[in-house]
Amino acid sequence: MKQVVFPYGKEKIKYSFPDEVTVLESAIHDYDTNQTERELVENAMKNPIGSKPLGELAKGKDNVVIIASDHTRPVPSKQIIPLMLKEIRQANPLASITILIATGCHRGTTKEELISKFGEEIVKKEKIYIHDCDDTQMQVNIGTLPSGGSCKINKLASEADLLIAEGFIEPHLFAGFSGGRKSVLPGISGRETVMANHCAEFIAHPNARTGILENNPVHKDMLWAAKTAKLQYIVNVVLNEEKKIIYAVAGDLEEAHRAGTEFLSKLCSVNAVSADIAITTNGGYPLDQNVYQAVKGMTAAEATVKKDGVVIMLAKSGDGTGGDFFYRQLAEEPDVQKAMNAYLRQKRHETLPDQWQAQILLRILLKASVVYVSDLPDDVVEKLHMIPAHSLEEALEKAQSLVNLQNPKIVAIPDGISVIVKAQ
Repeated sequence: MKQVVFPYGKEKIKYSFPDEVTVLESAIHDYDTNQTERELVENAMKNPIGSKPLGELAKGKDNVVIIASDHTRPVPSKQIIPLMLKEIRQANPLASITILIATGCHRGTTKEELISKFGEEIVKKEKIYIHDCDDTQMQVNIGTLPSGGSCKINKLASEADLLIAEGFIEPHLFAGFSGGRKSVLPGISGRETVMANHCAEFIAHPNARTGILENNPVHKDMLWAAKTAKLQYIVNVVLNEEKKIIYAVAGDLEEAHRAGTEFLSKLCSVNAVSADIAITTNGGYPLDQNVYQAVKGMTAAEATVKKDGVVIMLAKSGDGTGGDFFYRQLAEEPDVQKAMNAYLRQKRHETLPDQWQAQILLRILLKASVVYVSDLPDDVVEKLHMIPAHSLEEALEKAQSLVNLQNPKIVAIPDGISVIVKAQ
């Protein structure tokens, strides 16, 4: 028997499979470094890629804005932000510094979540502003995106003498990778701007997939926005299964980010295996707090499951569906194909809130059935066109009934957001 451990919320689900099961895992979890998390970040900042050190950039800058991730991202801000603040203040003690929380189109981060993320001292002493994509009074138009949409960003960022960002790099379901330029778009952009970038046409593009940056129209828009916003410096990290830093880059938003994605690609790429049943996760808490986020992990299974197969998604979803817009777009149309056709007819300026995630879930559902293991009520899961289950055992029973095979080929993906599954 082969035991596989799946992260589920803050817990672990252990399951013993027959030896024939195939496990697709990133090598990232076996990567060993002889440095502490702090040392990795410090060394990256001492050796910036394509940029002067942060201290030099901060000299003479009166208004510094640090874009920081929100509560939905496992960025170890307690390790990164203090080092950024220290280097800025050593070079420029009089600098006014604002930490701008990049919520994108997510809900606002609570004070408790800020304390969990940064620690009480930073929350108490530093100026922190939480971006709201719908607060148009706090937005400035900095130009027109390659997609044709208006690029509106938080005016605190546009008014900064020095705009910098923290973040982490992981495979991303349509931007290729997270990190780098995503701090600006969608991080601190207006809803209108996010809508243009996340349009149905771009989401349907064959290069808008996990691990792909080249000729990816979503990435192209994001990079343009970050450069036009004058994001001058980033500190980005790569995390392992325990959400610990194993690699860090600092410097130019494009060059440093590229170095991080190249490191990640070498560790995360795996070849797809044709599966009747593919089991995946969203890496556990905090990334599996809702269905919206869990779509990311499903795409790893999508890349390896056969047509008309079954995806089993393990996501605790303690925070619900992830948004009313996302839920209603799926729940109010019983016909999956009809819903997808409606999206594909839309123009770039007609994008609906959360449409991109709903569109990707529909794409998965058109290929395979999805059995969703969570704490959600059954009727909520069913409204989202998925089959509810509350344990892996129950999910496997339902999946085997659906594929109707005596010995279905099973592929297990313990962490669906840490792998780049490449079709053969």
